[in-house]
Amino acid sequence: MSALPALLAVLVSVSPPPTGEAATPWPAERMARPFAGSIQTQQLRTPRFLIVYTPAARGPAEYLAQRIEGIRDEVAATIGRDWPGVTELRLGFGREEYEALALTGGAPPSWAVALAYPDRNIVLVEAHSLIQGDGQVTLRHELVHVGLGQLGKGWPRWFQEGLAQELTGERRYRMEQYTTLARAVAIDRVFRFQDLTSGFPSRPEDVEIAYAQSAAFVQFLKERYGHAAFGTLIDRVRSGDVFETAFGVAFRSPLSVEEKAFRDELPARYPWWPLLVSGGTALWGLMSLLVVVAYLKRRHQKAARRAELLRVEHVEELARTVAARAAAPDNDERSLEEWLLPPTAPWDATSVTGLRVGTGETEAEPQGEAVGKPS
Repeated sequence: MSALPALLAVLVSVSPPPTGEAATPWPAERMARPFAGSIQTQQLRTPRFLIVYTPAARGPAEYLAQRIEGIRDEVAATIGRDWPGVTELRLGFGREEYEALALTGGAPPSWAVALAYPDRNIVLVEAHSLIQGDGQVTLRHELVHVGLGQLGKGWPRWFQEGLAQELTGERRYRMEQYTTLARAVAIDRVFRFQDLTSGFPSRPEDVEIAYAQSAAFVQFLKERYGHAAFGTLIDRVRSGDVFETAFGVAFRSPLSVEEKAFRDELPARYPWWPLLVSGGTALWGLMSLLVVVAYLKRRHQKAARRAELLRVEHVEELARTVAARAAAPDNDERSLEEWLLPPTAPWDATSVTGLRVGTGETEAEPQGEAVGKPS
């Protein structure tokens, strides 16, 4: 893998223009789909791939043709199942060719160097990215999306991204993964997975958390249940089960239970204090201090919110009690105070409109003469 960038660079620079391929029978379903732009292309074929490339991308295309079947085996092993059909890889060298090879109506984002079309079993790749550091990682990542898209429908976004990152290992051992989750845990900013089903948040810092916790949760599940459970999950979704049902069958536990177990372990897995003793202590120390301050602020806000909800609940209960007293029979001789303050009340009131949250203990009767008693 370490020699790949240099070798691809040599292939790109010395490959002669293609002379064309001999006409050979090829199933119609394996023919390349229409391009968004008009561009000359050639094709290479392997048992499970059709590689469509421009003349300038011939070197990377020939290199991938020798190795892409092994890459697919790696992806299938991570997913738990291989997907059916022939996957089309489109390679264009440079941004212009890359965008010209996109599907009509499916232009890639300006920042993307690879794009999957899961429903069409196509991956679009900017060939020059393959000789850069993360090029092979990106290709594998997009193949996971295609594989899942061909094996079933309705995959949650967090599951797709988490499984793709589990295959590539692109975040597992990076400091950014640890700091992102440590910060999210400290400020109570870990998202519920039901909120990451159809998409990720729009704020960049929240997107980073979403990717990080998705990767961590898939890793957590693999540690507990192994690869086989993921294969069962895919089989169930492929047979028509909704994801949540398939999850419960595959992991023998509801998604909500596994998510709670995962969240309960996060503080131990990602404490913030190691950041204080890591390299660059001044910067990390400042970041950690800010994390702690944010955590305390967040905890104070949650406590205030709980107190407000409790106060509202008591006011509503008081209103119901007063209404019940007003509707009571005329022969009910209990006073309003007796209605408002039953012996077991966990709170006490000094008036109909003033509430004070108590401990549930009754206060001692004041010393001295009680009002209204004979002397």
